[in-house]
Amino acid sequence: MKWSQALKDYQSYLRIERGLSQNTIASYSLDIKKLMQWLEENSIRESPEKITEKTLQEFIYQVAKSMTPRTQSRIISGLRGFFNYLIFEEYRNTNPLELMESPKVGQKLPDTLSEEEIDTIISAIDLSKPQGQRNKAILETLYGCGLRVSELTELKISDLFFEEGFIKVTGKGDKQRLVPIAGSTIKYIDLYVKEIRVHQTIAENAKDTLFLNRRGNPLTRAMIFTIVKNLTELTGIQKNVSPHTFRHSFATHLLQNGADLRAIQQMLGHESITTTEIYTHIDKTHLTQVMHQFHPRK
Repeated sequence: MKWSQALKDYQSYLRIERGLSQNTIASYSLDIKKLMQWLEENSIRESPEKITEKTLQEFIYQVAKSMTPRTQSRIISGLRGFFNYLIFEEYRNTNPLELMESPKVGQKLPDTLSEEEIDTIISAIDLSKPQGQRNKAILETLYGCGLRVSELTELKISDLFFEEGFIKVTGKGDKQRLVPIAGSTIKYIDLYVKEIRVHQTIAENAKDTLFLNRRGNPLTRAMIFTIVKNLTELTGIQKNVSPHTFRHSFATHLLQNGADLRAIQQMLGHESITTTEIYTHIDKTHLTQVMHQFHPRK
């Protein structure tokens, strides 16, 4: 079995049988491609069925030694999943990474913005330009609904249920959820749709896509990152800000203002409450104040 065919089959398995998103599949595939490249550069001819634990240990040592423990752990986990698939398909009997320990990593807490910093970034948008109204609607939606970037770029006009106060979001693995939307966010989306988008020549495949570029095509993930990066640099905020930072800030601010963790889990589309619980570690000062204010032994 050739590596290229094994990777192609694995991608089909992840898409069809596991129902994973294209972004997740691309992430898993990247680790396998790194291994394939390393094998080729070192003239190692071991196939997916025959590659040994020793070879994989050497790969991880050579390639991952300059990476963070978190990245090393992700590569090991990604490759372990690939070899488990080969066992499932009966190409192998054992997983060569089964006994390999991943480096210990600390819990990485996401960066967040204060409400004032979010207001500062959004206020930096030049509303005199047509894309200004669009960009304001984009950031208000990212923060107001806690969306992932891919969820934002794939948002459809037919997903907007403003009268009911919800939008329908398609998340990881094509799982759909209803997310509440505030009146202020509705206002900014309406302004963009009725004053900017309505005057665009829209590509046939984008008739129902909410946020469009100047050529009437759907916005890419990279473009959303660029918009956020440029605005952050303009404001001089010294934080590592990405579109995902608005999602983290959405969850953090909800928690700080007393929202139930289960409700936040549903709005974010987390499968496990454990993923959502990371937000309880972000602002320990706030949690300490809550304990002192509400606990009977204060």
